[in-house]
Amino acid sequence: MSTQDTPSASPFHDESPRDEAPQFVLPLVVRIEKADPPARTDALETAARAVLVMLSDERSLGEGDDEGEWARVMRDWQDARIRKVVRRARGAEWRKASALDGITVTGKAAEVRVFPPVPLDGWPKELAKLQVSGTDLDDPADPGAPDPLAPVLWLNPDLGMSAGKAMAQAGHGAQLAWWELSDADRKAWREAGFALSVRTANPAAWRELTLSGLPVVRDAGFTEIAPGSCTVVADHPALRAG
Repeated sequence: MSTQDTPSASPFHDESPRDEAPQFVLPLVVRIEKADPPARTDALETAARAVLVMLSDERSLGEGDDEGEWARVMRDWQDARIRKVVRRARGAEWRKASALDGITVTGKAAEVRVFPPVPLDGWPKELAKLQVSGTDLDDPADPGAPDPLAPVLWLNPDLGMSAGKAMAQAGHGAQLAWWELSDADRKAWREAGFALSVRTANPAAWRELTLSGLPVVRDAGFTEIAPGSCTVVADHPALRAG
């Protein structure tokens, strides 16, 4: 199992100029300690926020003399297929991963560290040996209704995804919303700490969401589900208003 996925404008993984570019992946590592794993929804929301934190970090921005240290690789990553891989770590593995260049984002209890993109075959050894499988998580209690004033990343109710897969997909949804926002709306979201919720949509509402004009993640079909599957709709109030 893997969580190498791509938010695609096409319903299928068709050949495109993106495939001709060097391929990079955004690594995310979720901390899962045996005795105290995070709740599933908390992990999904934290992963989505981690992607947004990386996209908006000063080190990821700028050009020329004002270019941040991660800006070039972030552009290269976004020029190709937008892949994300979620791996798990605990104990010494987590401490070694935390020593690498990156950003740790915390949720209610979840911890996710996001790293600058790396080539598909060029992972740091500390991350390459981490497990992709075993990221299945549960919610011990119903997460409740989402905040009606904050963005919601709606998951497809008809797809069964592992927590790792869903974390990557939630990150895709957050990224698609980010791309469509104005600078002012991006600034406001960042100042709000990238408040968001991740919830599974009501089956009756899912089709309406996919036809609403809001950003939709269509999976490239690398893992777990069929190519072209709609996995997430990013419902940001600013995009509805627009």
